Amino acid sequence: MRTGRFIGLVWLLYFITAIIGQFLLQGIVVPGNATATAANLLAQETVFRVGIAVGLIANAFYVALAVLLYEMFRRVDRTAALLAAFFSLSGCVIQSFGSVFPLTALSVVDPNQPLGALHMGQSPALALMLFNAQMHAINIGLVFFGFNCLLLGYLILKSKFVPPILGMLLVLAGAGWLTFLFAPLPTLLAVVVQVLGFIAELAVLVWLLVRGGRIEIGSRA
Repeated sequence: MRTGRFIGLVWLLYFITAIIGQFLLQGIVVPGNATATAANLLAQETVFRVGIAVGLIANAFYVALAVLLYEMFRRVDRTAALLAAFFSLSGCVIQSFGSVFPLTALSVVDPNQPLGALHMGQSPALALMLFNAQMHAINIGLVFFGFNCLLLGYLILKSKFVPPILGMLLVLAGAGWLTFLFAPLPTLLAVVVQVLGFIAELAVLVWLLVRGGRIEIGSRA
């Protein structure tokens, strides 16, 4: 029988792959500088493709995590657990689909690709626009993850087997992600929201790894 510790392990694998993916993509996009972004894409194509692939693997781990969390919390409130899984899976789908935009951007600036036949003055600007489209997809996905965190926080608060403080942290993190619904707020609060979300999920992850061995996934006890 799988336990909560197994969920913590899957969550840890998500964290590791997500951080690696972000590290590999760091610095490739230069905000507001289409020419530099295009040059970075061509110079670091392999690293860029690996970064996108690792990010998709991270999303796959989060899909597994959504299913496992549903199994763990369905005995608390089946409807809320199902909704949490739905919002989590929706966020993963949106962000995975968003990966199409940067891959298309690479095709646009690569002269060996069909789209690379565009006028050199146009292709860098188009590539940067595609990266901006990806950011919109990521932000929309974060809103769905916000609803997921709110529901998971509620489920933890209602449960008898996870410390309530972890539920409160997830509720605060979920409220933070929902600020991405309003255009000016993500720019102003991005760092605070990201740190809060990271701390909340990391706290639940660590607790599951340390104390989750006594929680049986799918148990109705």
